[in-house]
Amino acid sequence: MSSISWLILLATAALGAVVLWEPIREMVATWFGSPEYSHGVLIPVIAAFLVWQRKEELGRSAFTGSWAGVGLVVAGALLCLVGHLATVFVIQQYALVLVIYGIILSFTGWSVFRKLWVPLLILLFMVPLPRFVLANFSSQLQLASSEIGVWVIRLFGISVYREGNVIDLGAYKLQVAEACDGLRYLFPLMTLGFIMAYFFKAALWKRLLVFLSSIPITILMNSFRIGVIGVTVEYWGVGMAEGFLHDFQGWVVFMASAALMLGEMVLLSRIGSDHRSWRDSFSIDLPPLGSQSAPAHARTVPVTLVAAAAVMAAFAVTLQFIPARAEAIPVRGSFGAFPPQLGVWRAREDVLEPVYLQVLRLNDYYLADYTQPGMPGVNMYVAWYDSQRAGQSAHSPRSCIPGGGWKIVELGQRELPDVQGPQGPLRVNRALVSFGNQQQVVYYWFQQRGRIITNEYAVKVFLFWDALTRNRTDGAMVRLTTTVAKDEDPTKADERLAEFAALAVPQLSGYIPE
Repeated sequence: MSSISWLILLATAALGAVVLWEPIREMVATWFGSPEYSHGVLIPVIAAFLVWQRKEELGRSAFTGSWAGVGLVVAGALLCLVGHLATVFVIQQYALVLVIYGIILSFTGWSVFRKLWVPLLILLFMVPLPRFVLANFSSQLQLASSEIGVWVIRLFGISVYREGNVIDLGAYKLQVAEACDGLRYLFPLMTLGFIMAYFFKAALWKRLLVFLSSIPITILMNSFRIGVIGVTVEYWGVGMAEGFLHDFQGWVVFMASAALMLGEMVLLSRIGSDHRSWRDSFSIDLPPLGSQSAPAHARTVPVTLVAAAAVMAAFAVTLQFIPARAEAIPVRGSFGAFPPQLGVWRAREDVLEPVYLQVLRLNDYYLADYTQPGMPGVNMYVAWYDSQRAGQSAHSPRSCIPGGGWKIVELGQRELPDVQGPQGPLRVNRALVSFGNQQQVVYYWFQQRGRIITNEYAVKVFLFWDALTRNRTDGAMVRLTTTVAKDEDPTKADERLAEFAALAVPQLSGYIPE
C-alpha cells in the first residue's frame, strides 16, 4: 500500500478518534469499571488479529473503494451529532462502530469488506448495552440462576429460603446484587463463544450451538457457585463463605465456563457426518512466514477514501461551532419534606438497604407505609433521578417484582378518573401479584418532565427526545402497593389505592417538577 494511502487512512482514523473522543473515553471507563464489560478492552486487539490472519489474502485483493462506505460515514457522523446533542453516549458509541465500518468500506470496497465481516462484527461486542436493556435481559436469567442454586443447596439437605434473588441461608443472606455477580461474566463468555465458534471448523449448526450455549453454561456455573456458598456456610461458617465468594465469583467461574465450552466442542467434533479430530476441528491458522506466495496487488488511493476523510474533517469542524450543553436539572423539594400524613393516612417512613441503593443509583427517594385503622395499608415508593443520561434510570417494577419472588398474575392498565395528573386523569399500570397465599395490587407509572408514561420503552423514547430538545433527562418512578386481605375482593384493594392516590399524587408536584 502506498505511503499516501496510509497517510489518508491514518488521518481519517485520527479524525474519527478526535471527533468521537468523549464516547470512546466513556466506553473505556465502562470496560475498566464494570466486570460484565471487562472483555471490551480485548475486542479491538482480537479484531486486529483476525484481520492480520488474512493479510496474505488481503494483499492479493484489489481495493476498489465504495461510495456506500462514504454513506456509512455520513450516517455515523449524523448519528454521532444526535447523540452529542442529546449527550447519550451509547448512541455515539454505536456511531463510532458505524464510522469504522464506513471508513473500511470506503477504502476496500465490497469484495474485501465481505472477507472481514467477522472481525468487523465482533466490534459490536465492545459497546456496552444500554442499562435498561441489560436489566431486562438479565433479570430472568438471575432468577433462574437463583432457583437452580437453591435446588443444589437442598440436595445436601441444607435448609434455605429464597425470595426471588434474595437467598436466606440462616446465618448468611446472599443479597440480590451478590446473587447477580456470577452473571456479570455472561457477555465476556458470549464473546469468547463467538470467537470459539469462528475458529471451530464444523457445520453451521454446531458453531451456533457453541455460541448460544454460553448463556445456559453461565447460568449453571453461577448456580453451582451459589450452591457451593450454601454448603460452605453450613459446614465452615460465614467467614469462609465470604472469602470463598470473593475468590470464586470472578475468574474461576469464567475459566470453568470456558472449559465446559471447550469440552462441548470436543464432543461435537466427534458426532455427525462431518466428524473429525480435535486438532482438525479447532485450529488457529497463521499467515505463512517470509515472502508472500503471490505479489501484492498494486494500490491506488480510492476517491471514496478521500471523500470519507473529507466528511470526517467537515464533521470535526462542525462540532467546534456547537456550544457545550450543560444539562438542565430543575429545582425541586427533597422527599425528606414529603407530608407524613395524607388525610387519615399516617406514614411510617422506611429506608432502602445500601445494597439496593448501589444497584438503583438514584438521587432521592421516598419509601413509607401509610396506614389507617381498620384496613390494610399502602406502601408508597418514589425513585427520583436528576439525570438519566449516564446509565442511571428508574427500574421498572415489571422487572423487579419477580426478583422479589412475587409472581405477576395480572398486568394491565387502569385510568383513575378522580386522580388528576399533569395531563389529565391519571393512567397507571396495574398488576395483581402473588406469593404463596399472599396477594397484592400494585399501581406504578413513570412521571417524567410533565408526562405520565406507562410503557417502559416509551420512557426511553421520550428520554431521548427531551434530552435532545429540552436538555433534560430528570424523572421519577412512582409505585403504590397494597395487600389484598384474606377473603377480600381485589377490587376493594383497587378502591383503596385509588383513594390514596387521590391524596398523594397532588403532593408530588413539588418533588417531581414538570
